[in-house]
Amino acid sequence: MAARRDSVQSVERALDLLEVLAADGELGVTDLAAATGLVPSTVHRLLATLGKRAWVTQSADSSRYRLGYKVVELASRVGHNGLRLRDIAHPHLERVQQATGETVNLVVLDGERVVYLDQVEGTRSVRMFTTLGAAALAHSTAAGKAIMAYGPEDAVETLYDGRESLERLTARTLTTVAELKKDFKRIRDRGYATDNEEHEEGVGCVAVPVFDGDGKPRGAISVSAPAARILHSDTGELASGLLEHAAEISAALGHEPEAE
Repeated sequence: MAARRDSVQSVERALDLLEVLAADGELGVTDLAAATGLVPSTVHRLLATLGKRAWVTQSADSSRYRLGYKVVELASRVGHNGLRLRDIAHPHLERVQQATGETVNLVVLDGERVVYLDQVEGTRSVRMFTTLGAAALAHSTAAGKAIMAYGPEDAVETLYDGRESLERLTARTLTTVAELKKDFKRIRDRGYATDNEEHEEGVGCVAVPVFDGDGKPRGAISVSAPAARILHSDTGELASGLLEHAAEISAALGHEPEAE
């Protein structure tokens, strides 16, 4: 696994080990070395350091390594932060799904990616499904754009750090900050974002932001389905329903919309 030029190599390597252990459960030094491309002596030193801080633990029976309690502790803190949002939003996701038959998602922004925090799967024969906890490039998703459009003005430039181009996933993916900012204006003007096969061919999405008590975008709720089924003349009507639910979720989080 190659380290980025702006990264700290030892941190990258330690994180590689944690990610491999998270995926595979319990492994020995040799297996971890093979999975990460590191020499066993380096793996052993990194594991010793991670073990001192309880990020990994070694089995007394097999001498193999697994994730330690510190990972669980950190995850519980992250989960607590998202738990209230998920608890408040879930009944609304269910109601949108019942009204549309489509898959409905609750998404939060994490750096350059969005993470799927909750989902109510659609009931139609052809429907979308995303694993909870999965991440997707924010600039390619309706939810990511809906959240970023209502963030600080200079946030997108800071996030992408002067990059000339962003990763292209389909022929429709927006690949420059300038394109994103134009789309952000459209999103703010109409109140919702769309993903017109920008993340995956044939898949469309409509999303609206959810705000917290400080007026900051806390996440987004979205409906995803085959593009031809939701991106048409009735898209605004679908978005209107989403906006009503998003307003109720935001109010429960303490958000008070500005008087017009």
